[in-house]
Amino acid sequence: MRELVLTEIGRLDVRDVPTPHPAAGEVLIRVAATGICGSDVHGYTGENGRRHPGQVMGHESSGTIAALGPGVDGLAVGAPVTFNPVVVPAEDADAYAGREQHHPGKYVIGVAPQIPASFADYVRVPARNVVPLPEALPIELGALIEPLAVAVHAVRRLPEESLGRVLVIGGGPIGQSLIIALRDAGAGTIIVSEMDAARRELVQKLGAEVIDPAAGVIAEQLRVRGGLADAAIDAVGITPTVRDALTSTVLGAPIVLVGMGSPQVALDAFLVSTEERSLIGSFTYGSDDFAHAAQIIGDAPDVYRALISREIDVVDADAAFASLAAGDGTPGKVLVRFDRETGRENDGETGRENDGETGRENDREGETR
Repeated sequence: MRELVLTEIGRLDVRDVPTPHPAAGEVLIRVAATGICGSDVHGYTGENGRRHPGQVMGHESSGTIAALGPGVDGLAVGAPVTFNPVVVPAEDADAYAGREQHHPGKYVIGVAPQIPASFADYVRVPARNVVPLPEALPIELGALIEPLAVAVHAVRRLPEESLGRVLVIGGGPIGQSLIIALRDAGAGTIIVSEMDAARRELVQKLGAEVIDPAAGVIAEQLRVRGGLADAAIDAVGITPTVRDALTSTVLGAPIVLVGMGSPQVALDAFLVSTEERSLIGSFTYGSDDFAHAAQIIGDAPDVYRALISREIDVVDADAAFASLAAGDGTPGKVLVRFDRETGRENDGETGRENDGETGRENDREGETR
């Protein structure tokens, strides 16, 4: 089988290796598509220090079951599936059900360097982490479920009563998924602050209003367009965007921080203490969030195809990573297809991508990404 190996920082090579066999309690998945996460790109460039030469990355995937290991019941060879990459020890699975991200001994497929992951023709995963896909769902759309699960969890961190008017900062892939998750949760008005014009166009198609932060102070733009937000979700996670979230919301508002653009931010403490805003962390997801994300996409697959900007072949992956790292203007998700070998790109919507500090949307690179 083929796998994409990070042979050195800034280089991916295709390597042929034997196809693995699933061990007891495992499933072997024939990968159809794997999404390029922002954290993968930052690993490729060495920016985050959480990917290592010799590693096979990949955690946003879909495919079909190729083989079942001993003791696996309830799954069938040939069934379309995705997988939840957050893995806890089997003996703790019940105790941490729905909050797997809190287990101190968890590992993440695609991040743990010793675990060959899903930028490959086949990947082995624990059977308990396999999530079936609806038969009618186009197989490549299953690769969108993992980033949507991040958004579902972030939205669930907000109190339901704060969902009247929500500001999302950052219109990249996570910001786009947040629009979907907010709509599913019944949010009233969704406003996205994004510097890049192509991304603003895409999030408008998803049903959000848009603000260009380069056009003026976000809070002032909101005041003339209906008022400050009842809540905010920061999908960037740097000092300027955290401040925008604090200053663009009403007193007492909750603010979810899901973007991890910087390991440290400067905080205007009085905007939290004297104005009684709550700053809430959000990190990956629980298994229930993941299952709900799969349901959302399964209910309206045609809507979510707009999130995919390009689908590329395996041989083009290194060039795609280099292009994304250089800020090539891709507004949405890029999928690497392992179920074809045409050597041609299938282009969807494309546009300019802003990689400036205050407009960049970081795909939640952090402890388990």
